[in-house]
Amino acid sequence: MAIIKYRDALRLAIKEEMARDPLVFCMGEGIARGGSYKVTDQLYKEFGSQRVIDTPLSEAAFVGMGVGAAIIGTRPVVELLFVDFACLAMDQLINQAAKYRFMSGDQGRVPLVVRTQGGTGNSLAGQHSQSLEALFYHIPGLKVVMPSTPYDAKGLLKSSIRDEDPVIFIEHKQLYMTEGEVPDEEYLVPLGKADIKRTGTDATLVTYSFMTLKCLEAAEILASQGVSVEVIDLRTLVPLDKESILASVQKTSRLVIVHEACRRGGIAGDVTAMVVEEAFYDLNAPILRVTGKNTTIPFNLNLERASVPSVDDIVNAVQRVLQG
Repeated sequence: MAIIKYRDALRLAIKEEMARDPLVFCMGEGIARGGSYKVTDQLYKEFGSQRVIDTPLSEAAFVGMGVGAAIIGTRPVVELLFVDFACLAMDQLINQAAKYRFMSGDQGRVPLVVRTQGGTGNSLAGQHSQSLEALFYHIPGLKVVMPSTPYDAKGLLKSSIRDEDPVIFIEHKQLYMTEGEVPDEEYLVPLGKADIKRTGTDATLVTYSFMTLKCLEAAEILASQGVSVEVIDLRTLVPLDKESILASVQKTSRLVIVHEACRRGGIAGDVTAMVVEEAFYDLNAPILRVTGKNTTIPFNLNLERASVPSVDDIVNAVQRVLQG
């Protein structure tokens, strides 16, 4: 069991899958030189220009190429430098990749992975700091994966590459240098299965991606106050593991949902609706959402921090829900 960085876990996943299956290849802007986050570092030397393909600066073109390549039977791993740039390839993702299986009468598949990163943290302003997962979550036919740890990142990326449907695999820019244990032997993390990162009895925190780390930090603070919080990391938004959410709510009777994306139209609202519909009478307090503000992300670092949830915000929400 090695302790490695999140970005290195992603690289291992791609490397292992490319070695296992000659139909797996990757492409994107600057990836032959390792990419901006060094996830594809050294892959060009090992696999060459036919399987690690640098692309022009045209997201619409190379995402479209990925869709076509997946339809004819290969398994592309396409890297978008920022999730914000997915807006340039929405037709390819939403009207082509997501719908192909349905519109072909289940005769066709699009085993495509689009790796990208989102979120705040580096003062990159409004066009390079967004959390756009709800856009893809809304689209039937797309799977959405957002791991928080190196272990999950590797196992989920390998599962995504082997999946028969298009997967939007969103990493967070503040996670690349985080470290965690990753087994030496091969393993997979199944899509659609949440992980209980911390067990508890007084309240449930449902979250994903970088906010998982903040929720765990908040849970530590609350534990020092005698409050036992269960932290559920969704890991995948589509498929959504609603069974784990409902089981935890039935145990704790209180729910707080945390995500960095803005509040309006976010994942938290949909999870709230699901719990109210299916476990209303298990609740002893109203559900609370801790989310990003409904604003464009500012360039100023202090304003950027103020626009997304903090550990104190999460602690305060749990304290409020315990009073409900």
